[in-house]
Amino acid sequence: MPQLISPFLWFEGEAEAAAAFYVGLFPNSTVTSVRRYGEAGPLPAGTAMMVEFTLDGQEFMALNGSMTGAQPAAAPTPGSIALYVDCPTQSEVDRLWAALCEGGRALPCGWVTDRFGVTWNIVPSGLGAVIGGPDPERAERAMRAMLTMQKLDIEELRRVYAAD
Repeated sequence: MPQLISPFLWFEGEAEAAAAFYVGLFPNSTVTSVRRYGEAGPLPAGTAMMVEFTLDGQEFMALNGSMTGAQPAAAPTPGSIALYVDCPTQSEVDRLWAALCEGGRALPCGWVTDRFGVTWNIVPSGLGAVIGGPDPERAERAMRAMLTMQKLDIEELRRVYAAD
């Protein structure tokens, strides 16, 4: 069973190299997954988008974001850390989103900075299956839809992915 809350590191193009470096520093560590951007992403197609890795059993996620182009200036700063929450239901996404936005600030693609300045990524379980699904054309459509959202709606993303 995956962890409910995992540290999420933000990079501008170095997520894959950083994960490899960190994995080399700690025992019982490994890179477990690398997802790459397609044509719809804010970075060039083929660039690592998400790198998942464990450091001595602790799960981490690293994202290659961009402070230019499609991403707003309000995105997390390079080298910052955010807390990633994998929500098993849309109602859990909705509940956490409402609580964290109160006195805070909603950002694109499931990101929110709470009233204390902590940045969170509130993500519905199954997101990877649609934006990184086996059908590249459908995954691109889902990615484009996700890029228009603040709070993520998994049913809408599934609908976009499944549409013919």
